[in-house]
Amino acid sequence: MTIEHPEHRHPEHAVVIASGGLDSTVLAYWLAARHSRLTLVSFDYGQRHRVELDHAAEIARLLLSPHRIIDLTSLGALLTGSALTDTSVAVPDGHYTDESMAATVVPNRNAIMLDIAVAAAIAVRADAVAFGAHAGDHTVYPDCRPEFVERFARSAQTANEGLLAPGFQVLAPFLTLTKTDIVRVGEALGVPFARTWSCYRGREVHCGTCGTCTERREAFRSNGIADPTVYWAA
Repeated sequence: MTIEHPEHRHPEHAVVIASGGLDSTVLAYWLAARHSRLTLVSFDYGQRHRVELDHAAEIARLLLSPHRIIDLTSLGALLTGSALTDTSVAVPDGHYTDESMAATVVPNRNAIMLDIAVAAAIAVRADAVAFGAHAGDHTVYPDCRPEFVERFARSAQTANEGLLAPGFQVLAPFLTLTKTDIVRVGEALGVPFARTWSCYRGREVHCGTCGTCTERREAFRSNGIADPTVYWAA
């Protein structure tokens, strides 16, 4: 399991895209363990699982890091056709490898969030932005793939020439890791998994059957780690 990349250094100050989910939370703890100062940014794009924002705020509080929620609800209202932003589209159950998971794609979501995070990084003089894309996302989400991260980083450098902090990086250190790997990393870091939110349905407790819940349950099970999550479906 490789996380470190020889070309990357640990940032002094990273703007982390924090959803309140398992991946971005482990990422924030991973950076904090490397003594990076953090600014957490979350996005309200009208997602049906908006409860995740409360969890992001709680993680920021535990890490003693500033946290900003950016209002993109007017944009989210335009992004119909996704199960995450359009209540007329049902959230599918199953694995991320299933064709049905295409219904959970929000067009250009990571690119939009990263663009805003880069602008925020310039404003606070951070030398990195980081997001928690991982190998399990590659099948369904084009903006979680290595080629996207590489090209976005080049675009950010070009669009902000002369504005970025020296050595500025776009970091996706979990890009080759599975969810199982990430849970293992989080366990070693003492991440409070019970404080994170994965479910796309956004009920009072995790549904236990949607793609993110399915992946979450399997990651704990594969590691032999007790899953502290309360699921509606046992």
